Amino acid sequence: MADDKDNENETPAAPDEAEAKTPDAPQADAPQADAPAAEQPAAEEQPAADEAVADEPTAEAAADEPAADEPVAEAAPADAAQAPAAPEEQLSPKERRRRSRSKHDGESRPARSAQERHAERQATRKDKAVRRRARRLQERAKAAERRAAAPAPEPLPPVHAPVEGRRRMRQGIVISDKAEKTITVRIDVARRHRRYEKIVRSSSTLHAHDENNDAHEGDTVRVIESRPLSRTKRWALVDVLERAR
Repeated sequence: MADDKDNENETPAAPDEAEAKTPDAPQADAPQADAPAAEQPAAEEQPAADEAVADEPTAEAAADEPAADEPVAEAAPADAAQAPAAPEEQLSPKERRRRSRSKHDGESRPARSAQERHAERQATRKDKAVRRRARRLQERAKAAERRAAAPAPEPLPPVHAPVEGRRRMRQGIVISDKAEKTITVRIDVARRHRRYEKIVRSSSTLHAHDENNDAHEGDTVRVIESRPLSRTKRWALVDVLERAR
């Protein structure tokens, strides 16, 4: 009786639980659990494929890049051959010296004594003097050639032509003969006024040269214009017309 009660109290196990407890029973859910594991390698292979695609150059880039075996064409020499030669820049001597000094590498010269520096300056001056002399001789030769090739210039008229004009002559009365070889002559002038028709009398004095002291005070003399003989003498005695009484 007791055994029957125990058997009644025991409930039959669920079919699923019984199958789960049996080790040899096939598991129906095993393929579903393995499915994600099978998909995981495929997911890992996809980034690797993307990296491979990224590493591969595009068709346009491959077309632009030259092949490894193809020689690269040198365009620089062809361009240089086609381009015309640039004219040389004309530089002044000062600009040439400035550019030569700008190319100095900055290295200091070896130490030299005062005698060596003086000898170098003397040699430089001598070299410059030789070149300067040669250049001057060359310029003189070129100038002589130009003068020889140029046509003969027309003679210019003299500035002071040796033309002797008619010298003036005056007649007057000696008013003083005190100076040596000099007389003072008064020139009396009588002329008619242009408007009033009146006779206007005037006088002027001049100094004349008398080499022999021939004229005396009161004599009527004739004088002629001459070169400047002193500060005031511009006349010379010609002859004595009338002696004073």
